Amino acid sequence: MRLPEYYSQLGPFEKTFLTGQPILTYHHVGPRPRGVRLKGLYASPKLFARQMAELKSAGFSTPPFVRVTERGANQQRHIFLTFDDGFRDVFDLALPVLHGHGFQAIQFLVSDLIGKTNDWDARVGEVIRPLMDVAQVRDWLAAGHAIGAHTRTHPRLTQLAPAAAREEIAGSRKALEDRFGMAVEHFCYPYGDCNEAVRDLVIAAGYRTACTTEPGVNTVAESPFELKRFTARYPTRKLKVLWARWCDGWNAARNVTNAPRAGR
Repeated sequence: MRLPEYYSQLGPFEKTFLTGQPILTYHHVGPRPRGVRLKGLYASPKLFARQMAELKSAGFSTPPFVRVTERGANQQRHIFLTFDDGFRDVFDLALPVLHGHGFQAIQFLVSDLIGKTNDWDARVGEVIRPLMDVAQVRDWLAAGHAIGAHTRTHPRLTQLAPAAAREEIAGSRKALEDRFGMAVEHFCYPYGDCNEAVRDLVIAAGYRTACTTEPGVNTVAESPFELKRFTARYPTRKLKVLWARWCDGWNAARNVTNAPRAGR
């Protein structure tokens, strides 16, 4: 059974999650403002709380992000939670839920826009939302969570000249390390936009990992600089249909397994 592209609930993903290192990614946690174009980037507080409770109930835990490079079967039921861009609604509405379940996450920050807004979205007519400020990032870190770099200004890196791309990648790391006095070892490609040249710049900048937007679980086949992630979001109509089909298939398989066998 082919997995849905987006993550909404654990059922169809659980077995696959145990084959490697799964990563979920979020952008916003909160109600969608009027006029939002990219509705799938918003997880309602109720949905987020349900997703976290379901993972906790199923025995999943969230180790430090550096352990995402471990390979092999996921016998300890690890899962990694990532948030892109550093939106303030994550600080306000996701942080208490994470704390309640004992989960830790990593927030990929746009270093030049901390305390400002998602200016990169304004160019395409998206609703402008506030980003976490320095004090909130410090509180995020004090609560046991991590930060990573998401460039300086959130450009499409493959469309930049090499020198400009290098400054976005390496400069964001230096800015975050200088501001927060800690090592920043993990990177996230804006829009998932990368190629071999961009990947090599990330490696040269000294990062240990880099995240894409490609869905999937990370196994021995994946490079630590091309980590796959499932986008967590509300179930679309299509996803609801796939979920129903998965349930029908699972029930059919269970019925076959439990059916009386000849000669018994």
